[in-house]
Amino acid sequence: MARVIAITNQKGGVGKTTTAVNLAASLAATKQKVLLVDLDPQANATVGCGLNKQTLAYSMNQVLLEEHPARQALVSTAWNFDILPTSGDLTVAEVRLLRSEHRNQGLKKALAPLLTHYDFVLIDCPPSLNILTVNALVAAHSVLAPIQCEYFALEGLTSLLSSIEHIRRSANPDLQVEGLLRTMYDGRNGLTVEVSEQLLAHFGDKVYRTVIPRNVRLAEAPSHGLPVISYDKRSQGAIAYLALAGEILRRQEQELLMGVGA
Repeated sequence: MARVIAITNQKGGVGKTTTAVNLAASLAATKQKVLLVDLDPQANATVGCGLNKQTLAYSMNQVLLEEHPARQALVSTAWNFDILPTSGDLTVAEVRLLRSEHRNQGLKKALAPLLTHYDFVLIDCPPSLNILTVNALVAAHSVLAPIQCEYFALEGLTSLLSSIEHIRRSANPDLQVEGLLRTMYDGRNGLTVEVSEQLLAHFGDKVYRTVIPRNVRLAEAPSHGLPVISYDKRSQGAIAYLALAGEILRRQEQELLMGVGA
């Protein structure tokens, strides 16, 4: 059964989609069966996987509106993971979900038939707490939050954690924080180091040891429709996301061992 991880932060520009695409590719490179769900109307994850959002036969819009099953919208990528792509039409589903009696359950219901076919389902969320993000949090087992180590980082994180707690109380009691990922990291910047230390002091082992550096190749890769491990596998960005995949797998293995020993 797949572990469903919502990749989200209500603050934009923190490397959310970059993380979704590159973590999907990196987990797939370790022989994990991965599904990436593009739940952002901007469709950046779709484009970042080399797809044309204007020519999709099916997308998440039709899936959430129950016009087509999720399986029909699946696209296999060249990097051995699947994607449920999206286009600007997802805003139509967003509006119609708001009027639905079961507005928060659409994604969970759509993904249910697919979960036995994957090890990981990664959901790329919009940079706001809208009905699409709520759907992701209701469908997910956990949340991975990319955080840029800058002045407003902790304030944005506080807001995200409050949202997670609200969803836990109201709709998904099992929702957990998967981990906090420091992105666009520059160890030469004093503020970056200071915020990083604050994160570690407040959240301890919830902060991944892996940090994602500022990296030109990582920034260039989406414009070529490629994950960075395909664009430049020797780049610091590629190495970092492979390290993150390894850290996530080790954490999961430790959780399983603790569960067996309990």
